[in-house]
Amino acid sequence: MKHHNNFDFFRFLFALLVVISHSFPLSGIYEKEQWIYQFTNGQMVYSSIGLNGFFVISGFFIFQSMQRSQNLVQYFTKRLWRILPGLFVVLFLTLLLSPFVYEGKVPFLYNKEVWTYLPNNLSLYGFQATIDGVFDSNHYHAINGSLWTIRYEFSLYIAVACLFFLKGRKVITLLLLLLAFFSFYILYQFYLERFASAEIFGMLGYEILNLGTFFIAGSILACVKFEKYKYNFVFFGMAVLLFVGSIYYNYYSMVKHIVFPIIIIFSGYYTLPFLSTFGKYGDASYGIYIYSFPIQQALVYYFQLDTYSLIVYSCLLSVIFGYLSWHWVEKKCMSLSYTRTQYFFEKYKL
Repeated sequence: MKHHNNFDFFRFLFALLVVISHSFPLSGIYEKEQWIYQFTNGQMVYSSIGLNGFFVISGFFIFQSMQRSQNLVQYFTKRLWRILPGLFVVLFLTLLLSPFVYEGKVPFLYNKEVWTYLPNNLSLYGFQATIDGVFDSNHYHAINGSLWTIRYEFSLYIAVACLFFLKGRKVITLLLLLLAFFSFYILYQFYLERFASAEIFGMLGYEILNLGTFFIAGSILACVKFEKYKYNFVFFGMAVLLFVGSIYYNYYSMVKHIVFPIIIIFSGYYTLPFLSTFGKYGDASYGIYIYSFPIQQALVYYFQLDTYSLIVYSCLLSVIFGYLSWHWVEKKCMSLSYTRTQYFFEKYKL
């Protein structure tokens, strides 16, 4: 996955698209003001491109990670060490800085939400967006609204883990993935109104079906080894034509879960001079994603920036924090995780 494809650049770009998209509502402007929204007749916003792309790429590589794992302990160890260290640090730093923007009626340390903020969000499923009194004067009260997607991501990790017991049975695995994809696709296209507002462990049915279908599509492309398929450029060409036509004729929602994953995975493996080596600087995408929202909220709180000023300054700061997070936290913890896991399996001959 490293250094010989464009996926590191894509993840970086998708993270910045989320930052750009959030800049509109956080500065008090409707998302409908986004150029991409107007150009696509309301079919896209920047954050939807970013999130959908993240879940496609995640589905593609997480499936491969499951296939390479010796057992489920190793699989989940890698997943948790990838998510939790960076998440813990951003939550901890957020709590340290929250008193500087606190306007609550009770002293900061007497506010119960202060003490539940870190454990709730670190649990992955107890998403807590706010602390009463923090950023109350901003357009949005949430401290880190980006974190809502982590529970969806981890739930899909669990779903992929169920396929571990079918390793080596490619046909059965593929059939199950196709069954899951078309089930999600049909529910999304024809029964969305019925399930959109339903909740499972705090997760909305709409997001489960939408993001889940993109994730499954990525896993299917990994299962069939789409990047090695001799005529994959034919599917890519067809997908691009459908994509352009769907935007023009306003039926992108009908085809997005099919054409978008093909375009992303094919483009990710189409080697380009600078883009294919972008990862040599590190993978800042996760750090950008989890740090950008509180950075934007702080900029709005202290400087009341307009939308485009917020985009410029928040993107710059988010990239800096993203790379710091990668080099100082995520990379070190992943390396430690790999060393400790290998030692454990060798010691106990697992």
